[in-house]
Amino acid sequence: MPRLSISEVTTYSWSFQRDVRTYARHGVPAMGIWRQKLADYGEEKGAELLAEHGMDVSNVYFAGGFTGHDGRSFQEAVDDAERAIETASLLQADCLTVYTGARAGHTKSHAKRLIQMALEQLLPVAEVNDVVLAVEPMHPRAGVDWTFLTDLESTLELVERIGSRYLQIALDTYHWGRSRKLYSMMYDLVPNLAVVFLGDAKSSPDEEQNRCLLGDGNISLERMLSAFLEHGYDGCFDIRLTGEDLETLSYPEILRHSCQAYEALVAGAKVD
Repeated sequence: MPRLSISEVTTYSWSFQRDVRTYARHGVPAMGIWRQKLADYGEEKGAELLAEHGMDVSNVYFAGGFTGHDGRSFQEAVDDAERAIETASLLQADCLTVYTGARAGHTKSHAKRLIQMALEQLLPVAEVNDVVLAVEPMHPRAGVDWTFLTDLESTLELVERIGSRYLQIALDTYHWGRSRKLYSMMYDLVPNLAVVFLGDAKSSPDEEQNRCLLGDGNISLERMLSAFLEHGYDGCFDIRLTGEDLETLSYPEILRHSCQAYEALVAGAKVD
C-alpha cells in the first residue's frame, strides 16, 4: 500500500528539525526533503535525525535548470545535480526530483539536447548511488520558469526512450488533476512513476500555484487515487501544499487535516 508523505514545502517557514519532529508526532511515515532546509541543518545531522525518528524520505527537492534560465551554466547545474544525488543517497531517498529548466529562448530541439546531455552525465552517477531521478512535468501556465516538459506525453516519451530504471517521473495532481489524458495514459504512466505529489486547488494551475486543503478544491483526488492504485502504484503520495488559501491556517492545522484527508482518500479509493 502506498505511504503518506508530506513535503517540507507545506511547512515553508519551519526548520528541518521542526519538520521532522512534528511530522513524526503526527504519525507521518515519510517526508519530502527540501535541500535548502537540510543544508541549513547539516546533511549528516539530518540523516541521523531522520533515522532517529524512523522517517523515510519520499523525495529530495530538487535539482535541475540545465537550460541556463536561472543564470547558471549547464555544467554548474549538472555539478549541483550530482551533489543532490549524493544527498539523496545519504538519506536513502526514493528519488530526487528533477526539473529541466525553462526553454529560455532555446529551440525545442536544443532544449531537448540539453536535458539529454545532462542525463548522460547524471544517470551513471545515479546508478552508482542507487538514486532514481524523477523528472517532473508541469502545467504550461504554472511551469514556465521551471521546465519545458509541459505535457505528459513528451515526459513519458523521454523516460521510455532513455530506458533506464534510474529515470522515472514525478507527477503532481495540482498540475494534472484536470487532464483527461491522464486516465487514458495510466497504464503506461504508473510503471514509470517514482512519486505522486498530492495537491488540490479551486482554480486551474497558474504561476502562483495557489493550492488549498485536500478536498476543498475541485480536483477529483479520490478518482485519481483509485486509478493510481488500480494500475499498481505503490510509491509515496507526498502532500505538497502552498498558497494564499492556506495562509490563514496554522501548520499544525494543515498537517492534521492533511493526515485525515489522506486516510479518507485511501479508504474511499475503489480498486477493482
